[in-house]
Amino acid sequence: MPANLPPQYFAAEKRYRSAKDPEEKIEALEAMLAIMPRHKGTDKLHAGLRRKIAKLSQEAEKKYATARRAGFYIRREGAGQVVLVGQANVGKSQLLAAVTEATPEIGAYPFTTQTLIPGMMKFENIQIQLVDTPPIGRRNVRILLSNTLRNADLIALVIDLSMEPISQVEATLQGLEEARIEPLMDNVREATPGSYLKKMLIVGNKNDLEGSSDNWRKLNSQYGVLLPMVSISAKGESSLEELREAVYEALDIIRVHTKTPGSKAEFTEPVILKKGSTIEDAAESIHKDFKSKLKYAVVWGSGKYDGQRASREHILQDGDIVEFHV
Repeated sequence: MPANLPPQYFAAEKRYRSAKDPEEKIEALEAMLAIMPRHKGTDKLHAGLRRKIAKLSQEAEKKYATARRAGFYIRREGAGQVVLVGQANVGKSQLLAAVTEATPEIGAYPFTTQTLIPGMMKFENIQIQLVDTPPIGRRNVRILLSNTLRNADLIALVIDLSMEPISQVEATLQGLEEARIEPLMDNVREATPGSYLKKMLIVGNKNDLEGSSDNWRKLNSQYGVLLPMVSISAKGESSLEELREAVYEALDIIRVHTKTPGSKAEFTEPVILKKGSTIEDAAESIHKDFKSKLKYAVVWGSGKYDGQRASREHILQDGDIVEFHV
């Protein structure tokens, strides 16, 4: 019996053939399985794809084990994970120390950071995880960083504003490209086959040093319309609140507060959702069965809403209070 495979299957197969590591190949194979029609004509093909996935999963686990042993695996915590990348001596470790309780080694010499160093940055009523990394210019670092970069919610490109900024950004983006990571921008809708689009933020550091103002203007002129940017001095602790705000905005998330009928709203641990999420999304994030049991919700906030019933499809805004009725 012929398989009668649809065009989408062959597109996924093309991604599989162009993939360069086990995780990418597994993702493409799983897409092929999901697209493939199930009948006698596809039984052997289905079994073959399953065998390939099992074999690649073993390879991926070995790769993760290597990364963990080398200190290149950090479990995601908080409202989002932000990975700091850049060239040597741009001030990533100083930045991490300035806005978190982490105590990385800080030195005025290259390659002070040898492994990943996490820290939690407080922004209003939430915590955001920042991860310091070794300079991305080294090939072995790019290889070990690839999974961390792929799983990050945001990549912050840290630039030394006391030095020529454009070449720093270009070199950092080139290093990310070699790790198969590309910036998500308004004019980019699809990644190169085998690569991943990630949200990025440019952090211009050392804005208190000579020449930094001119370099910031140059950087803003080149990249300001493409990526969000913020100018700071980690060592001088200047504009750190602006950094926190910029990171939060670049993560593209919202905080939603919940309450049960007859009680006060919970403001200490908001539900974190992607921008554009609905009441139904919020219910599902609390518990997988909550969505199906939801009868209706009452919303405070969202402009015109003030303790009014809202539909499941109602799009929530940052700071909304939602009372669920099940």
